[in-house]
Amino acid sequence: MKKIRYTLLTVLVMGLIGLRAQQTPGDKQDETVTISGATLHLGNGQVIEKGTIIFSDGILSEIGTTDEIQAKGKVIVASGKHVYPGFILPNSSLGLGEIDAVRATRDFDELGSYLPHVRSLIAYNAESKVVESMRPNGILLAQVTPRGGRISGTSSIVQLDAWNWEDAAVKTDDGIHMNWPNTYQTKYFSFGSVRISGENEDYQMQVDELKDYLIRARAYGKNSSPNKRHLPFEAMHGIFSGDARLFIHAKREKEIRDALDLAKELKIDNVVLVGGHEAYKVIDRIKDQNVSVIVSRVHSLPLQEDDDYDRPYKNAAELSRNGILVALENSGQMERMNGRNLPFYAGTVSSFGLSDEQALSLITLNPAKILGIDDRYGSLEKGKSATLFISDGNPLDMRTNNLTRAFIDGREISLETHQTELWKRYMGKFEASSE
Repeated sequence: MKKIRYTLLTVLVMGLIGLRAQQTPGDKQDETVTISGATLHLGNGQVIEKGTIIFSDGILSEIGTTDEIQAKGKVIVASGKHVYPGFILPNSSLGLGEIDAVRATRDFDELGSYLPHVRSLIAYNAESKVVESMRPNGILLAQVTPRGGRISGTSSIVQLDAWNWEDAAVKTDDGIHMNWPNTYQTKYFSFGSVRISGENEDYQMQVDELKDYLIRARAYGKNSSPNKRHLPFEAMHGIFSGDARLFIHAKREKEIRDALDLAKELKIDNVVLVGGHEAYKVIDRIKDQNVSVIVSRVHSLPLQEDDDYDRPYKNAAELSRNGILVALENSGQMERMNGRNLPFYAGTVSSFGLSDEQALSLITLNPAKILGIDDRYGSLEKGKSATLFISDGNPLDMRTNNLTRAFIDGREISLETHQTELWKRYMGKFEASSE
């Protein structure tokens, strides 16, 4: 009887979720659009005051000052406003889960430890209300990433205004995600009320197991006619050939050093470090192996008790100043819902060692380079996708982040969400009561 009640509750919750789907995706661009008079923030550190930008067929065709460029087609006068490239959210389970408390809505993890053949893209829910909530803050692209296990699976990059995962796909199967063993572990007792942290006694054994798996996967890839197909090993082929990136999720100094040692030993060159809480301690090693870093959530506590209180705030700046390609991410507690705070993380970084334009690059051009989509996205340049937005003020500041229009591949998209509807509803209530 209890099982039946739980089943009915799940069905009811799912039904309520379906009462309102995401906003209808925008129509394909059918006329040239000119945005005139705005301050253009190109995403590569450059700014054009009183600028004009023109795009047609979803591609940027002209960028410059208003005096230099003649307007064409539909003209949007944006004097006093600002234009930015769409923000990019890497390493996110966005669209792979809706309500954490309802198991049926979570599709970001599979059973097993070594799952490189699991593709996150086919589980992506383009109609997620959480996906919809990203766009009013300027996040228009995301890397959809699986979770769990030692090797979680394969990520893909999507744009956030689509009918389904096929329409959303920007780059499929861009890389494999590996969770490096932790040197320290926390054990929970008495239903989580007691926690004991200590050294992970099985660390070396877990590293050796991972190394053995990679060696066997590499050997399988060299065999042109294996006796039996092994789908997980086949999925690993790209990281050895260089066609796919290996995203290594690691926090502490020793973990990062060991991970880089293994990558070097196995000649895996296309490596991205994800998390990197103590990456600042191994800057020389990271530079020597030309590794990019997707820095852990800025608004978080320091990893160690004796770390500087502002260590998470200044990691990105310290790595950037040393010539490392850095982007920001948001994995962790309520990561899908909190993903919309990505621009405010960049805003915090701009107060701890980087300028606004440098911080902007951490969520535009830099992640585009790291994810291998900078030929189309990440900055406002001729020939690139018209994926951009217009804001009343600085979108890195929650006080002035107010988007008025947004475009993905030239298609104007809706900025309405469940949250904006509630905001308008209750603002109307309070305005009426004050009269």
